[in-house]
Amino acid sequence: MAYVHGYSVRETRRLLEQSLILEDLLHSDTIYESGTRVLEAGCGVGGQTQILCRRNPDAHFTCIDISAESLQTAEKESQKAGITNAIFRQEDIFSLSLEPESFDHVFVCFVLEHLPAPELALDILATLIKPGGTLTLIEGDHGSGFWTPETPASRAAWEGLVRSQRELGHDPDIGRRLYPLLLKSGLEIEYVEPRPVYADQSTPELLDGVINKIIAPMVLSSESRVLDSGLVDKLVWAEGLRDIHNLSLDPEGTFFYTWFKGLARKS
Repeated sequence: MAYVHGYSVRETRRLLEQSLILEDLLHSDTIYESGTRVLEAGCGVGGQTQILCRRNPDAHFTCIDISAESLQTAEKESQKAGITNAIFRQEDIFSLSLEPESFDHVFVCFVLEHLPAPELALDILATLIKPGGTLTLIEGDHGSGFWTPETPASRAAWEGLVRSQRELGHDPDIGRRLYPLLLKSGLEIEYVEPRPVYADQSTPELLDGVINKIIAPMVLSSESRVLDSGLVDKLVWAEGLRDIHNLSLDPEGTFFYTWFKGLARKS
């Protein structure tokens, strides 16, 4: 399955660093009871896995992904972190070998935006949840990205990422769709809410982390697809990346972005 960010070593580092920077924002209320079985669908390189397992040491996690290479990285990184309550297996969300109602909870983070049929994926994942269990969704919304100073080149680079993802048939703005997606799933929605991040030079470490460990590397990861498709001129692309990076250095630099988190329960 095509993935707009690719599978480079740099992308792996971004995903691992991003998860730590956003831990409190996204996971302060991700709590699973002792002894419960949790499926992490689309675990990738395990950035969220380590946080989930560390914060819920008495829950048992099954972490699946379509990429064997990503799973190897996830397992290796989890072992390095001393994680003992997770197992990893290769699975395709659209063709699962897992038994119906075999998990107490399902967790999905930064996955739906990269799927051609997120509604179908949720229908399939809902069948795996036991009655009374929950589905947690976390997704970003690229349409919510704003910054100062914004240059034409920086906006062009950002839109290059967005357009390249849309060309794959995926939705970079899916965060705003979590409520209707959960509504269609038939699960009982407990909440859907924005989890925004704002940073400026009054919080220089946060601004540096958001720009140089999340946003700039995320845009850069789409470079080959953007340039090969002619979505952005090569010189404009380079200038835009430089302008995005410089947000963390500019005395007036600011950045705003919104993730969305939803929780629903199976009756």
